[in-house]
Amino acid sequence: FQHLEKSAVLQEARVFNETPINPRKCAHILTKILYLINQGEHLGVMEATESFFAMTKLFQSNDPTLRRMCYLTIKEMSSISEDVIIVTSSLTKDMTGKDDNYRGPAVRALCQITDSTMLQAIERYMKQAIVDKVPSVSSSALVSSLHLLKTSFDIVKRWVNEAQEAASSDNIMVQYHALGLLYHVRKNDRLAVNKMLSKFMRHGLKSPFAYCMMIRVASKLLEEEAGSHDSPLFDFIENCLRNKHEMVVYEAASAIVNLPSCTAKELAPAVSVLQLFCSSPKAALRYAAVRTLNKVAMKHPSAVTACNLDLENLVTDSNRSIATLAITTLLKTGSESSIDRLMKQISSFMSEISDEFKVVVVQAISALCQKYPRKHAVLMNFLFTMLREEGGFEYKRAIVDCIISIIEENSESKETGLSHLCEFIEDCEFTVLATRILHLLGQEGPKTNNPSKYIRFIYNRVVLEHEEVRAGAVSALAKFGAQNEDVLPSILVLLKRGHLEPYLTQNIPQAPSPPFLGKPLGF
Repeated sequence: FQHLEKSAVLQEARVFNETPINPRKCAHILTKILYLINQGEHLGVMEATESFFAMTKLFQSNDPTLRRMCYLTIKEMSSISEDVIIVTSSLTKDMTGKDDNYRGPAVRALCQITDSTMLQAIERYMKQAIVDKVPSVSSSALVSSLHLLKTSFDIVKRWVNEAQEAASSDNIMVQYHALGLLYHVRKNDRLAVNKMLSKFMRHGLKSPFAYCMMIRVASKLLEEEAGSHDSPLFDFIENCLRNKHEMVVYEAASAIVNLPSCTAKELAPAVSVLQLFCSSPKAALRYAAVRTLNKVAMKHPSAVTACNLDLENLVTDSNRSIATLAITTLLKTGSESSIDRLMKQISSFMSEISDEFKVVVVQAISALCQKYPRKHAVLMNFLFTMLREEGGFEYKRAIVDCIISIIEENSESKETGLSHLCEFIEDCEFTVLATRILHLLGQEGPKTNNPSKYIRFIYNRVVLEHEEVRAGAVSALAKFGAQNEDVLPSILVLLKRGHLEPYLTQNIPQAPSPPFLGKPLGF
C-alpha cells in the first residue's frame, strides 16, 4: 500500500458497479480505502458519498470476506458520507438473518449509522440481539448499546431487563459486557450500583473479566466513602484474593494496595498474594507483582519487608524490567548494610534497561539519600556514573534533581556534587539542565572553600554555548564576583573581554550590569 493516491483508489472503486461482482478485487479496493482513511487522508463529502453508494451494491454478493469488509467500510465512512441510512434495510436483514457470521458485525455497523431519531425503529431488534443465544451477537449488541448510551441514554436504559438476562449467560464475554452496560446505565445512582453489586456478590459470576470490573467499581465506591474499609465491599475485594483466576486475584490485590488510608493489617493479605506471584513461572505475573510491591514500598516499606527474600531472587531474573523493579523495591525496604551490594548488582545491567526504568532507579536512590545520609558518597558516585551514560532528557533531569537535593540537604556533599555537575555541563545537550546547573553554581559556588575552581567550567559555557546557556553562565560569573572579593579581578577580566561586551549590553538587559563589580564592595 505504499504511495497510494486517493484519486487512483477512488477511480478503482468504480469496479463496484460492474457485474458480475469480483469479490477478491472489490475486497482489495475496500482495504485500500480503509487504509487511506486510517492514514489520515481526507475524503470529501461528495467523494465519500459516491464511493459509499457504489459499495452498497456489493451486498448482492454472498462472499463472507467481502461482506465483512463492507461492514468495516460502513463504520469508517458513516461520519463522512451523506445518506448512509440507505444501507439500513440491508444491515437489518443481515442482523435478523440465519448466518451467525454476519449478524454480530451487522449489529455493530447498524448502530454506528443509527442516530437517536432512528433508534426506536430498531429497538425491537436490539433487545432480541442482546438476549440472543449466540455469544458473538449478544456481545455485539451489548457493546453497541454502550456506545449508544452517549447519545440515546433514555432509550438504551429501557433495555436493562434484557441486559440483566444476558448477565446470567454462561459465556464470559457476554456476562462481562452485560455487567458493563448495567453499570454505565446506573453509575450516577449510587444506591442502584450498590444493589447491583450486592446481587452479583450473592449469586457469583463466571466471568473473570466481570469480577475485575466489579472489583474496580467496588474500590471506587470505597474511595468515595472516605476510607471506611469496614464494609461488605471491602470484604468482597478481600475474598477475591482467593479466586481461582489469577487476573481476579491480582486485580483485588492491586485495588487493596491503592486504597487510600489502608492500614498495614488490611494490606497484609494483598502483599502475601503478591509475594506468591513473585515466584510465578509467568513473567507477566512476576512483573505485575513486583511493580505493585514497588508502589507499596513507597508508603509502607515495612509491609513489604517480608517479601525481601523473594525480591532477592528476582534480582537475577532474565527479564531486566523485573530485575530493576526488584532492586529498587529492595532499596526502599532493605537495610543500610545491603545498599553497596545492591548498587553493584544494578550497575551490571543499567545499560540494558530503558530510560523509564532508569528513572525508577534514580527515584529509589533519591529516597535512599533521605533515609541514609551516611551513604551519600556511594550514591553520589553511582549517580555521576549514570549521568555520564547516554540517556534522554527525563532520565538526565531525574539524576540532576537527585544530585541537587543531596547538595541542598547535606553540606558535606556540596563540593563533590557541584564538581560532578560541572563536569556534566561540559558535554550537556539539554539547555534547560545546563542553565539550571549554572544557576545553582552561581548560588552555591561562591560559598565553597575554593570557588575559583568552578569559574573555568562556567567560562567555558560563555565561550562555547549558544545564547540561553551563555546568559546563564554570565549571570553565574557575575554572582561569583559580587560575593567573593578574591576572585573579583579575574571575573572582571573575563566579563570585559571584547566579544562579551555587545552580548552583555544587548542580550541580557535583565542581568546585573557588570560595572557594579568595579565598585568597592560594601561587606
